[in-house]
Amino acid sequence: MLKAQSVSFGVKGGLNVASVKVKNTETNYDPRISAHVGGLAHVHLSKQWALQPELVFSGQGFKAANDEVYRMNYVNVPILVQYMFDNGFRLQTGPQVGFLVAAKRKLNDVTVDIKDNYKGVAFDWSVGAGYLIPKTGVGFDARFNFGIAKLNDNNLADNRSGVLQVGMFYLFNQHWK
Repeated sequence: MLKAQSVSFGVKGGLNVASVKVKNTETNYDPRISAHVGGLAHVHLSKQWALQPELVFSGQGFKAANDEVYRMNYVNVPILVQYMFDNGFRLQTGPQVGFLVAAKRKLNDVTVDIKDNYKGVAFDWSVGAGYLIPKTGVGFDARFNFGIAKLNDNNLADNRSGVLQVGMFYLFNQHWK
């Protein structure tokens, strides 16, 4: 049985570069630049292994060729497994479920609510790396969230999200060795 050695809580935030990939089409979409912010718990399972659940507000979406912007905002809950090296570096991967809180399409000065066109729940897989500066609680991470489920039930297009996240985090009660 695994027993947690220590738990640290923290906050995080950073930059999102989000887009959508549509299979079997030649349409290209530009990324939407936005942000993410949230909280995390870092649970040490052993010296090298940890579990990191998070609760993160994430601005996602994409831009179409005609300057039409699709703004999709989610509350994401990733559950990451981390392998930590002794020098502060860490690798992380795990599933993420996202809850769509808003979806709007904007073209020029006209904004339309399109939330009903998309699934209320999204499923992604996250892969990334991070670095915790020793004895500070301050760290940096980068990850990519691959959409593993379609964004909507459109039978004509297989559309999945992709989000690159780069950010910082701070662990409040980091247990120093």
